[in-house]
Amino acid sequence: MITPKVSVCIPTWCGGDFLEMAIRSVLAQTWQDFELIVIDDASPDDTGTRVARYLGDRRVRYLRNPSNLRAEGNWNRCLEEARGEYVKVLPHDDLIEPDCLARQVAALDAHPDVVLSFASRHIIGKGDKPLFVKRAPWKSGRVAADEVLRACVRAGTNLIGEPGAVLFRRSAAERAGVFNASIPYVLDLDYWCRLLAHGDAWCDDAPLASFRVSTGSWSVAIGREQASEFSRFIQAIAHLPQVRAGDMDIAVGRLRARLNNLARRIIYTFVLR
Repeated sequence: MITPKVSVCIPTWCGGDFLEMAIRSVLAQTWQDFELIVIDDASPDDTGTRVARYLGDRRVRYLRNPSNLRAEGNWNRCLEEARGEYVKVLPHDDLIEPDCLARQVAALDAHPDVVLSFASRHIIGKGDKPLFVKRAPWKSGRVAADEVLRACVRAGTNLIGEPGAVLFRRSAAERAGVFNASIPYVLDLDYWCRLLAHGDAWCDDAPLASFRVSTGSWSVAIGREQASEFSRFIQAIAHLPQVRAGDMDIAVGRLRARLNNLARRIIYTFVLR
């Protein structure tokens, strides 16, 4: 069996129409050397029937967990099943732009010591309504690991982005280990932090992914604990070699985490109605 260059993994639970949109966004890529693995976390709905519509494409695989593993377990099964040199975990309610893989593969191919490529992203709401573009705070190019992670600490938020906006090396993932949901809100940023212990990042300031916010999304469900969880996280990572944040960075980050949480609550209350 020929090993694909990229593994795109969609962890899903009751994804419905959003799941099919995510699948179609992957199949529409200009970069075609990929496998698409949909991992169903024991959904009680018609997820299997929906995915079956796409199994005529030999790049698509469908796997179903015998019992519900929740986000952490299902994301880790993505790591187990991925065979490509590069890996993207795409939550079922998010999308990627047609040139997403091509641009991110090119960045990683050109820079062997870069372990992940991330991008700006569209934030979309109900009915795929565009809300705003969340711009990466760097111009396109290499960003040192300690620079990007220290910036995340000071910003009180994940500046690298959600999994759909990130492509990472499987070799680095094998060294970093598995996703850890001990602090659920930073499940993704915790992993980016551990990947960046093994190399730098590449920023693409073009919006290459769409992150969906809705009143029923997991990110909203855990939103009430965001500020306190982020404070715990930055305290835990601040003095790691790939972060090297000082006491002032931590203090600023804690304040901004609270302000970010307030801003999110306003969006969820007034924009997502």
